[in-house]
Amino acid sequence: MTTEAYRPELADIDRLPTLDIARFMNAEDATVTTAVAARLPEIAAAIDGVTARMARGGRLVYAGAGTAGRLGVLDASECPPTFNTDPAQVVGLVAGGPTAVVSAVEGAEDREDAARADLDALALTADDVVVGISASGRTPYAVAAVRHARALGALTVGLSCNEGSALAAAADHGIEVVAGPEALTGSTRLKAGTAQKLVLNMISTITMIKLGKTYGNLMVDVRASNEKLRARAHRIVSLATGARDESVETALADNDGEVKNSILALLASVDAPTAARLLQDAHGHLRKALEAAAA
Repeated sequence: MTTEAYRPELADIDRLPTLDIARFMNAEDATVTTAVAARLPEIAAAIDGVTARMARGGRLVYAGAGTAGRLGVLDASECPPTFNTDPAQVVGLVAGGPTAVVSAVEGAEDREDAARADLDALALTADDVVVGISASGRTPYAVAAVRHARALGALTVGLSCNEGSALAAAADHGIEVVAGPEALTGSTRLKAGTAQKLVLNMISTITMIKLGKTYGNLMVDVRASNEKLRARAHRIVSLATGARDESVETALADNDGEVKNSILALLASVDAPTAARLLQDAHGHLRKALEAAAA
């Protein structure tokens, strides 16, 4: 496998000056975006599938082991504060359970039965999407998760870093980002991990854009749960509307801190109940709600 290949030219890397090693690793990382770019059509097709199902109320579920599983958990955990999603809407499953997020659980990645059990606990439906993540593309937990989810009728995506992987073959959408052998032989937390993170960024972010969780490039569904995010909410409403600070504060107060509602209230000159109704009718899409208000 490419991810496990040995690079004899790096046999003396431990003898190099620190700066030379850092320069080499930096140059290696720069190649990852090119590898991802080569798979953009497959990535986009998968995202369209994810968006269609989540628009019907489905969930996005990541499943992987080790670094791959942790990256899925990371991406899932960032969705509620960034896009105000329900914690059950984007889920990260890692082989070995929550303990494996911070500590290695030996043998967990080989447990196909655990993958099936973890998915059965979620009661998957045909509206759900399961993304199996594995650098090698052959991790039993990830492959079993995709196979089981597909058998249950869910849409499946297989994200790996080797060509001809079992994971891609098992999925409806196979995405194989081949970033090449690692600087440290087999250490797939390096380029492979970076490649996986970039693709997961695209899957979640673009899906949320398509679902109306943004207004342009503004995070209008951000959950203002702390002082930093409250300041961000104020700034977003200000940027979207051009309103004075006093008007922004009033709109946020009237709309219980909801950024999207506040923007609609200011731009369409409607009260909070009307803004809430317009957004509900538009299924949360601010642009559609604004068009309805104008009509």
